[in-house]
Amino acid sequence: MYTAVATVILAICWFFRDVIVYMLAAGLVSLVGQPVMSFFKKLRIKGHGLPSWIYAILTLIIIIGLFLAILATIIPIIAGIAKDISMVNVESAALSIAVPLKELNDFLVSTFPSLGEDFRIETAILNEIKNLNVINASLFSSIINSIASFIASFGVGIFSVMFIAFFFLKDDKLFENIIGALVPDRHEQNAREAYSDIEHLLSRYFIGLIIEIFGVALIDFLGLLLIARLGFNASIGIAFICGVLNIIPYVGPLMGGVIGSVLAIVMKYCCALPVGLDVNFWVFIIILIGIFWFAQIIDGLIYQPVIYSNSIKANPLEIFIVLLMAGYIGGILGMLVAIPCYTVIRVIAARFFQNVKFIRKLTGENSR
Repeated sequence: MYTAVATVILAICWFFRDVIVYMLAAGLVSLVGQPVMSFFKKLRIKGHGLPSWIYAILTLIIIIGLFLAILATIIPIIAGIAKDISMVNVESAALSIAVPLKELNDFLVSTFPSLGEDFRIETAILNEIKNLNVINASLFSSIINSIASFIASFGVGIFSVMFIAFFFLKDDKLFENIIGALVPDRHEQNAREAYSDIEHLLSRYFIGLIIEIFGVALIDFLGLLLIARLGFNASIGIAFICGVLNIIPYVGPLMGGVIGSVLAIVMKYCCALPVGLDVNFWVFIIILIGIFWFAQIIDGLIYQPVIYSNSIKANPLEIFIVLLMAGYIGGILGMLVAIPCYTVIRVIAARFFQNVKFIRKLTGENSR
């Protein structure tokens, strides 16, 4: 019987998966907006406050405004970087990195003799690019249709998420009451307390995650601007990309460092208006590695202990094991959702299964 009920529930969830995603996204927005709502509720005009629906609208306006402000700042900068890269002068780029390329080619030939003495990595890359005959009319039409469909779906999704988030913010007991109505009476109090704990911990976690993105991006930006001398636009664009990728545990910082270094090298040596510190090619690479490495040291010593450990009250080793398991099961996407999902499971286990010794030892008194 239980198997049949579970199968039906899973089938319903799969059929309405878009709605569930909208509700989860709205829950995330409401968690991020809870501190703002709390601030508004403390405001009093002659001892009276405004209706909660007004506070909810103001909170959503602030969240949307900040999001649009970031997009309005970053998108033109990234578009400018893409435009500069698209105007690469291949001949001047080849001349500017001729010596470093020769050194790299000599190293590859000596290390891998099977490549042949005439091997040139730049020639191999150019040949591969020429062999990629993927631009055609049907592909272009397909891309346009996909973009149009995505924009339409994205618009519907944003409206749905904000509409649902409005009610979650307006009535902070709404989701809690829904949960209370779904569980048996004897478990209702525990379920409400568990939801309160989950809401508090996840709110701290997601706000901390946003702070981490901007913190890492700020360090990268200052390093690229003041040390690597890449200029304001290139520095802030690359730093933003690295900051966003940094939310992927363990893999993200490496991806951000590699992509950031490649973009910085292209901007310095290949673009029509080259920028960057006037140093040797390999010295410039070492400087870039140092900048991204320093940002990760600060992230590892300051940001992550606060976000991954203190915000969800879990041991760093515990978090590491959970991330490894999630990465094995679901790859990068699994690692992204691992901490929030584990937080929910951990709180529920602490509230409902404290009589189990393993869970009691694992959660201790921290989840209370």
